[in-house]
Amino acid sequence: MANRERDKMSMNSAMPERKEIAPAMTTIPTLTTERLILRAHRLEEFENYADFWKQNDLMRFVGGEPPSREQTWARFLRYTGMWHHLGFGFFAIEERGSGRFVGEAGFLDSHRDMNPTTEGTLETGWAISPPLQGKGYATEAIRAAIAWADGTFADRRMTCIIDPENTPSLRVAEKVGFRRIGETVYKGGTNVMLERWK
Repeated sequence: MANRERDKMSMNSAMPERKEIAPAMTTIPTLTTERLILRAHRLEEFENYADFWKQNDLMRFVGGEPPSREQTWARFLRYTGMWHHLGFGFFAIEERGSGRFVGEAGFLDSHRDMNPTTEGTLETGWAISPPLQGKGYATEAIRAAIAWADGTFADRRMTCIIDPENTPSLRVAEKVGFRRIGETVYKGGTNVMLERWK
């Protein structure tokens, strides 16, 4: 028993203190726009989420190949878990009228292995189902997410990285206030790095 207590104490003393980056959240906010609802991902929707990420047109600028089911599950859990640990994450986007899943948008700190890095910033991202692109949903969703973040993380830098050939996403970024600040290489590909100017 004494050995167990000693081991437990030495483990606890070796653990670094958790840095509070933001208040942890157990309830993810719901944001409503004219046509959309941004809300928490729901476990029962995972199959739809997995189908969403299988769309080849969606993956053209996000890694190229559709992810495996295992990779999609890890993404689903990561985006949900960020809310608990960091106080921000990705929202599921649904159409207000139909309840149809449109895509997702929000913020992450993924500790990407790249230089320059986005680590420590609110890295902003969005993905809209290809059949629903061109309707302004990405701009509408990310504007709502940014308005929420501005009220919660007023002093936090906001960045994003976009494939230089992804003209529609570059336009969305510029519409919501991002400006190009350079380039970064991630997984062998060059990306435009942008920062939002308030």
